[in-house]
Amino acid sequence: MTPDTTRTRAATDETRSLPELIARARVVLWDFDGPICRLFASHPAEKVADDMVRWLEGQGLHGLLTDGERESLDPHAVLRAVDRRHPRSDLVAELEERLTKEELHAASSAMPTPWADPLVRTWTAVGARMAITTNNSPRVVGTYLTGRGLLPCFTPHVYGRTQDLHLLKPHPHCLNRALIAMGCDPADALMIGDSPSDHHAAAQAGVPFLGYARAPRKAALLMSAGATHVTRSLEPLLRALQG
Repeated sequence: MTPDTTRTRAATDETRSLPELIARARVVLWDFDGPICRLFASHPAEKVADDMVRWLEGQGLHGLLTDGERESLDPHAVLRAVDRRHPRSDLVAELEERLTKEELHAASSAMPTPWADPLVRTWTAVGARMAITTNNSPRVVGTYLTGRGLLPCFTPHVYGRTQDLHLLKPHPHCLNRALIAMGCDPADALMIGDSPSDHHAAAQAGVPFLGYARAPRKAALLMSAGATHVTRSLEPLLRALQG
């Protein structure tokens, strides 16, 4: 059996499993950056992370981060690193606000994930309830969803970054908040995410998980983390709902 045959069989099995995942999902918990949109499509996250590091250095805090943390391409990794050393401090609050402003700037040019808008609207129309469970700022999520006309599909269930940064995913805190607020048993929900931290949070919350990965590398990361259902596109979900 060739690698191409294996991938084709895996894709076929994945497509066959989607109707079952969808049928039992009363509540759908969406990660934001990835499954809903590419937040940093035109405002690179790498530059945001670098600007955060430079700002810290401008405050005389060059030694606060390790070399690896200073070279991180992920602004959330920089924020977490500072919070580990100075939890709930004014420094962390100011850095988090700077990140939120960058995310708000990015939201104005974010690219919708293909098929996400019609999938959210269709899924809502057939009776499922939607929630956002993300490490991004809820202000950013609200701004983007309003611009796309999707906010009514999620209101009031947007659960994003708070000042308690140790509760960011992979901690299941935001998922648990959504489940409690919506009165939903974990087994009756479905989490759609694009990172291992999304999968780990769903596993800890007891929520079935569907990985979204446009690139083979991200799909491999999700499967290595234990995800058993991974899709390269949201279109099969929409087709399954329509069918």
